Amino acid sequence: MKKLIPYSVYLPVEYHDKIKELAKQRKASSMVRDAICMIVDGDDTFKSGYNKALKDCVKEIDACKEIEHIAVRGKYLADLLADQIKELEMR
Repeated sequence: MKKLIPYSVYLPVEYHDKIKELAKQRKASSMVRDAICMIVDGDDTFKSGYNKALKDCVKEIDACKEIEHIAVRGKYLADLLADQIKELEMR
């Protein structure tokens, strides 16, 4: 096994709390390490999962009938939100 070197990272409180809970189950280090390695190595698993989550968000917006009736500056709120979410897609 390769030598592991500690690395600190600043997290928002809610993520810190979740990681702390995972640490009790001995899952935190490996989960964070795997995620970082996947991103740095360019593994498409992370990117495809992230992009799928964005598409799922857009589907939820499209499914919300109440939002169809709200417009801002002549454009529907659903379209504004969907467009902004689509811009987050990783290529």
